[in-house]
Amino acid sequence: MPLFSRLLPTFISAYAAQAFFALLWVPQQEDRFYDLCGSIGWLSTAALSLYYPSLKAKFWDGLPVSLPAITSFAPRQILLTAALGIWSARLGVYLASRAIKAGGDSRFDVIKTQPGRFTYFWMAQATWVSLVGLPVYLVNALPKSVHPPLGTRDYFALGLFASSFLLEAVADYQKASWRRAKDRKQHDEAFISSGLWSISRHPNYVGEVGIWTGIWALSTTSLQTAAYPTGAVALAALSPLFAWFLLRKVSGVPPLERQGNQRFANNVKYQQYKNTVPIFWPWGPTN
Repeated sequence: MPLFSRLLPTFISAYAAQAFFALLWVPQQEDRFYDLCGSIGWLSTAALSLYYPSLKAKFWDGLPVSLPAITSFAPRQILLTAALGIWSARLGVYLASRAIKAGGDSRFDVIKTQPGRFTYFWMAQATWVSLVGLPVYLVNALPKSVHPPLGTRDYFALGLFASSFLLEAVADYQKASWRRAKDRKQHDEAFISSGLWSISRHPNYVGEVGIWTGIWALSTTSLQTAAYPTGAVALAALSPLFAWFLLRKVSGVPPLERQGNQRFANNVKYQQYKNTVPIFWPWGPTN
């Protein structure tokens, strides 16, 4: 089966899910559930990529088949789908609860009043789901019989995923705890600069890029089989590269840095923090 036809049903489901959510929430100018809907999109798209052959046979071809048990898939497929699911569920719940508590997402204060522009962001979320999830979808499109057994590279990839997941979760927890303490008047710090936030100004995003690098690395052994053309591994590498580009250059770091510069323009401690703590990688530059 050609590479594109293997991915097409998955891509269609990603855009269909976000189009449905856009139809639901854009007319209401509702942005609190944007990240939660993204999480649902991730989970449903990953599930479809795994079960599509069986679903097609049962509901399209009308064959008397039942959905296979999860244990019938290759270990690498199970691990990749589980990694995506765990990451998506945790991040989606965390971001959604934060937006609901705040009464909205500040990113969309102006955008949500412009239906066309707001719809664009829902479609952008579908693009994010499609491109960043490529390693998982490509591996899930293969039959169990062609997957090589797990090896050293896979265990290293799992370690990278797990450590990066922990980095992102701990960074989010530290910032949430810092905010709660500030709300309780337990400190008067203008910005967080402790814990992981003392070695990177955006440690949660560093963890995010590490997560997708680990997922990509876990996929590579299967993508190097004869079932795919030579460029499949490079195609899947769009996942961590696109995640890094979005976070570092577009919707992650830049708006937060601009916001910090505006809010703390005259704050000496913030200027010192910016000049001494790397902007992204703990070993990287401050700008």
